[in-house]
Formats: sequence, structure tokens, C-alpha cells
Amino acid sequence: MSIQTTTPLAHSYARDPEYAAGRADAYDDETTLTLEQLAARAALYAEHAHLLRALGYADRVLEKRLEHDAVTAAETELAHTDTGTHR
Repeated sequence: MSIQTTTPLAHSYARDPEYAAGRADAYDDETTLTLEQLAARAALYAEHAHLLRALGYADRVLEKRLEHDAVTAAETELAHTDTGTHR
């Protein structure tokens, strides 16, 4: 795990090693798994892993989903605005 994971200090578990390990696992997995596979793995973490590890994994998967949705929306907007220039 070469990436340092951080969370807002508002969470009481922000410095818990299990939470950080869950986020790190998700960072590692996102290079090889699709978003749907990450969500399925998060469900497995919720059933079988330490609670804070599962929460860390799920938090990163949610962030990844939001990043994906933001990029998709931006690309859609560009596609709609660029259609008039290509004739």
C-alpha cells in the first residue's frame, strides 16, 4: 500500500487503522475492478470484515461512484455542446 489515505477529522474513527486499511484496499482494487465489482466487494466487506474496514472500503467506493458520475455528466455536457461544430 503506497497511498496514504486520509479522512476528514469530523469522524471519530478517522485515525483508526482498520478504517484506513479498508480505504487502502479499495484504492488498490480500483485499478483492476469495475465500479460494479467494487460495490459487490464492498457488500462482502460489510458481511465479513471488521466494521470500520468495511466502512472505509464503502466510503472509497462511494467516492469513486461520485467521481464517475461527475465525469460522465461533464462528458455528456461537452458532447451536447460540441455537436453543432462538427458538420
